[in-house]
Formats: sequence, C-alpha cells, structure tokens
Amino acid sequence: MSAVMNEVSAEATDAKKLEKIAHENNKLHKRLCRLVGQAIGDFNMIEDGDKVMVCLSGGKDSYALLDILMTLRERAPIHFDIVAVNLDQKQPNFPAEVLPAYLDKLGIPYHIENQDTYSIVKRLIPEGKTTCSLCSRLRRGILYRVADELGCNKIALGHHRDDILETFFLNMFFGAKIKGMPAKLVSDDGKHMVIRPLAYVKEADTERYAEVKGFPIIPCDLCGSQENLQRKQIKAMLRDWEKKHPGRVENIFSSLTTVVPSHLMDRDLFGFVELKTDGVPNPNGDIAFDEEPCSTPASNTISLTQL
Repeated sequence: MSAVMNEVSAEATDAKKLEKIAHENNKLHKRLCRLVGQAIGDFNMIEDGDKVMVCLSGGKDSYALLDILMTLRERAPIHFDIVAVNLDQKQPNFPAEVLPAYLDKLGIPYHIENQDTYSIVKRLIPEGKTTCSLCSRLRRGILYRVADELGCNKIALGHHRDDILETFFLNMFFGAKIKGMPAKLVSDDGKHMVIRPLAYVKEADTERYAEVKGFPIIPCDLCGSQENLQRKQIKAMLRDWEKKHPGRVENIFSSLTTVVPSHLMDRDLFGFVELKTDGVPNPNGDIAFDEEPCSTPASNTISLTQL
C-alpha cells in the first residue's frame, strides 16, 4: 500500500512539474509575441499588403523570428505575406536538407538560394582574420537581389536586443563613433526596407525558445567558429556587467531610444556653432554643477574602477 501511495505521489509531483514547465513556456511565447508586436508597432515595420522576406540562417534567432511572425500574422488586423529565404553559402558539411524539410513541414513559401560565398571568403580573407565583414556584405547583396526577384518589399533579419547593444559598443570602441543597429532602415541602395522585429528581445529568450521549440539548429562554420572575435569580447563584457550590476544593460539599451543631441559633441547633429542665447528658458539647457543623473543611493554608486 505504501509503495502504491509513493508512486501516486511521485506521479502527482511529475504532473505539477510538467504543468509548471508548460506554464513557463507559454509565458515565454506570450512575451516574445508582445515584444515583437511592440517593436513592429513602434517602428511601423509591417503594413497591410507587405510581403516580408524572413532571412533564415538556421540559427536560433532567425528560427524564433519566423515562428513569432507566423503567429502574429494569424492575429494581426492587417494582411501580410511571409516567405522564408535561406542562403546556402556552400559551407563544408552544411546539412542542405534540414531547412527544406523544416519549412515543408510548416507549409509556408520558401526559397533556397545557392551561392558559393564560402569559397570567396576563404580565398580573400587570410587565415586567422575575421571573415564577418566580407561575408556579411556578400550575403546582404545576394539577399537584396533575391528580395527583388520574389517581390518582397520588406527584409526581416533576426538581430535581437543583444546584437544591437554589441554593435553599439563595437562602433564606439573600435570605430570611434556613436552608431548602433536600428530596428528599421532603408538599405544603402535605397531600394529595400530592412527590419529587425526582434529588436526588443533578449538573446536569452531566443535561446530558451529554441530549446522549447526544438528548432533544428545549423551551426555556422565561418563566423561561428572564430573564437577571438571582437563581438564575442563585447558579449562577454555585457554579460559580466549584467551579472554584477543587474539593470545596467537594460538602461544602456533604453538610452539608445532617448538621445539628447545638444548634450553630445556632433557639430553636424546639433548647431553648436550657430547657437546663441535668446533669454528663453530651455529644459535641455546647461545646469551649472548638476548632479550625476543617477538616483542610486550613495552607498551603492559605482566607481569608474568597477567598469
């Protein structure tokens, strides 16, 4: 009798665990839908009648992007079409059958573009040097062409919040400029609208979502195999900051949406040269000996040596 009761108790415990896991997974899905929907609304990324080309690399982020956009398409008050596109760059050991099988199962339109950019990158970039820049340019040019051929007026990329922050610091540390990765931007040829619906989504959430959904992840043998990339160093820095000072990374991301040109030093962005006094109070004017913009108690302030 005791053994039976223990077995029943164990089954009840397992059932509760499964119920909790299902609840957490459902919360994650809802959060992703909310954040992606918010980004689309904030930046007017998708409009009625759009045909959106979703760039599917085989990584966790692009899988999540496609999955959430498919969900939102069913709920949206407007109509837009989705076509998934993968660029097969002919990397060694690339499992070419994985994505077609996955997309056939989803039942959505897709296109596989075959272009041997791998050989070009390996031929032109010396061994040990970063391949990302050339690879990205080649890939983007091909995707622009494919978008034209498929009649897509929007190109959706799977960059998330962490990618945007990493790009911001990469440009600051190594490019000496304040420049990030916008949620929406016209391509350099002026013909294509590039959107990033995952702009508000944390990478940790796409990682977890990929586990939950069991996406057939395909690793990259080019950039994914390089261990000394500057981006990886920035990623490690941000993760360390978030671990030691929770909320710091969120504040940095929020700062990208609240820019005060008059308090920077770009003479092209703000008319410092022509600036004159006019006697009219200005809330953005200089405040002599203003306090640091931080409400943290003095005992918890962060010194420069902690950065």
